[in-house]
Amino acid sequence: MPKPRQPSARRNPNGEGSIYQRASDGRWVGQAYVLTTDGSRKRKFVYGATWEEAHGKLVDLKSRSQRGIPVPDRAWKLADYLPYWLTAYVSDLKPTTARGYESAVRLHLMPALGTKRLDGLQVQHVKAFMDGFRNKCLCCTNGLDKIRPADRRCCSVGRCCERYPSARQIQFVHAVLRNALQHAMREELVSRNVAKLVRVPSPRYKVGKGLSVEQVRKILAAAAGHRLHALYVVAATMGLRRGELVGLRWSDVDLDEGTLRVQQTVQRVAGKLHVLDAKTEDSEAVLPLPEVTWLTLLEHQERQQAERAALAEVWEDHDLVFPRSGAPHWSPPTSAAPLLGSGRPPACPVSGCTTCGTPSCPC
Repeated sequence: MPKPRQPSARRNPNGEGSIYQRASDGRWVGQAYVLTTDGSRKRKFVYGATWEEAHGKLVDLKSRSQRGIPVPDRAWKLADYLPYWLTAYVSDLKPTTARGYESAVRLHLMPALGTKRLDGLQVQHVKAFMDGFRNKCLCCTNGLDKIRPADRRCCSVGRCCERYPSARQIQFVHAVLRNALQHAMREELVSRNVAKLVRVPSPRYKVGKGLSVEQVRKILAAAAGHRLHALYVVAATMGLRRGELVGLRWSDVDLDEGTLRVQQTVQRVAGKLHVLDAKTEDSEAVLPLPEVTWLTLLEHQERQQAERAALAEVWEDHDLVFPRSGAPHWSPPTSAAPLLGSGRPPACPVSGCTTCGTPSCPC
């Protein structure tokens, strides 16, 4: 007579996963095949100090997969994801914006948060980072003065210049992190944007009053006779931005009708010049020229034609209204810049630098 079959242990159905205790350290491991961000199903693991902890994490993992929320196909760290984000998304922005994002990532986010896992970043991590960033001297932290001449060094020789970040810098670094995590959410690499849950103070902007009439008269008087005198007249009477003045072409100026249209702007980023469209659609409106501006541009055109004739074949014609002397390329005319004064924020009391901790810092 055949022996009755012994009841075998019940096996979990496919897709239910399993939990076992690891012999090496006694931790409990849960595993299951779930949907990943590359569209395939892969085996993923969760860990816990007890069976209950591992079971709870496994249930959450399977629940997310069943709701169609994919699991990242790799364990991203911020040190890996931030450079990828800069290359994939930020490179399409305007050069100055992209440069600012890159500086915030390289100088502040990577050193402080680079070792954190992207899917493990918590609100308290971001808050601790922002609190620390607010109270650190940018010169001391990033060694911004090490390449300066010895007599201009401050923090690297023990004389802290206390160059703390402004409210705008704090807001900007937070915004860069928030934007990066928002893209990670769109790629379904994280389930929430923890940076949005951390509040930072909003900067207060003062309304610029501009120059007084007397100040404008002094500037124009100082620029009289200079080859770029017309640039200051246009700036004073038309209110154009510096990049718009540099990019202004004769084809944008109609001296017969007495009008001007801003079509492009020029930006210098990391030593390279970039020609871009006007900043806003309103900037491209047709602007009437005041009589003094019209007359000044007529004289400037005659003077430039004489300069072109003197340089002969050396002259490279880019149709610019305000090219540099002897090098009429897409280069900002800086030879008369001292006429305008510095207009910069207070300098570092030790080194004299006015932009420590910013993308434009020359130190």
